[in-house]
Order: sequence, then structure tokens, then C-alpha cells
Amino acid sequence: MCKTATKELVSLIVDEECRKRSTSANCKHPQLSPENSGLVILEVGCGSGAIALSLLKKLPHSRVIATDKSQAAVNLARENAARLHLQDRVKILHHDVSSSSWECLLPWGLIDTIISNPPYIFHEDMTQLAAEILRYEDLGALDGGKDGMSVIKQILKLASYVLKDGRSVFLEVDPRHPEMVENWLCSHPDLLLFVSATHNDFCGKPRFLHIQKHGGENNRRY
Repeated sequence: MCKTATKELVSLIVDEECRKRSTSANCKHPQLSPENSGLVILEVGCGSGAIALSLLKKLPHSRVIATDKSQAAVNLARENAARLHLQDRVKILHHDVSSSSWECLLPWGLIDTIISNPPYIFHEDMTQLAAEILRYEDLGALDGGKDGMSVIKQILKLASYVLKDGRSVFLEVDPRHPEMVENWLCSHPDLLLFVSATHNDFCGKPRFLHIQKHGGENNRRY
């Protein structure tokens, strides 16, 4: 993921937190408000930890659980967290989102926000990637399966269990995905999730999804 996309994903969460707080606290920026104390963010597929650590810097009262299926990525993210003296507010776990075990993701209780730049390239499009990408990148971190949504679907299934009612998931996706994800969620009403907004990237393409969980006490799954 490019630095611009990283910045946009981080900004979406920061802006959303400010919006949630501003109506009750006249918040000009969420990091200035003690009301976001206890905010718990889950990042799926953290890589080097760029997103997770940026969020900890922008939202100094928050805590982050960052996961990756690559042990090498987990080790690097832990090193970066320690270098920035943020290790006390982040738990970096070796975890595959397709795993049926999710209790380890709740050391601080239910999650307020989930963020991810998952593999979302359609499998048939993988051969069209630039040669240097095919040569040097981890293709498993890019290939999203036949419809580009294999990991996206796993994240949304996970969200239905670990996300607080009324809270959000932010995903970077392929421009073809917003309609596909919305249709898929409509066909899986048991997940209690809906597409709240689609945000364009700097090229004007629909690249970021804001998905929310329906509110209400009756939604509790366990």
C-alpha cells in the first residue's frame, strides 16, 4: 500500500472519531479530547505497523491490536513500535483472520474500530501486475481470490463478533468492490453490517469503504 493510501485510511478514522465526539464535546480534534480514552482499534494485516503506529500517534488515548499472518511482519511491527516507544499501547499478534479463534483479539474488550488494507486484487488480474511487484512483493498479501473478496469476507465475518454495536470497519478495496460488498452484506443480514459510505482516493476512484454495525442491545452475538 502506498503512503498516500495509508494516510487516507488513517485520516478516515481520525475524522470519524472527531465527528463522533464533536456533537457532545465541541471537539476540534479527537486527540485533544479525553473522551476517546479507551478507544480500541483492530488492524488486520498490519505489515510493518505503519497504520497502527500512525493511529497511536494521532489518537494518543487509543490502544491498538495489530495482527498479521506473517511472523516476519509481526516481528518488524514490534521492532517499530519499540523504536517509537509505543509498545505499551499496542498488542501485535501472529494471527490469521481466517482462523476460527478470535478471543485472543479481545484483551481490552470489544473493538471500537477495525481497519485493514487486505489482499483485494482479483486473482485473474495478478498476471497484469508490474514485473517488479511480481518479483519482490509477497503475492499472498495481494491476491484476494477469484472476486478479490476472500479476505474481505473473513474480516466482515470477524467484525460481526468482535465489533461494538454502532461502530465501524474501514477497508481499502478495489474500485469494483463497493457495490459487490454492499450486495454481499445484503445477502448476509445475520452479520448486522451495512455500507455506510464510500470514499474516493486521490484519483477519484472509489477505494475506501466505511462499514458499520447496526446498533442496539438485541444485536449482541454472545
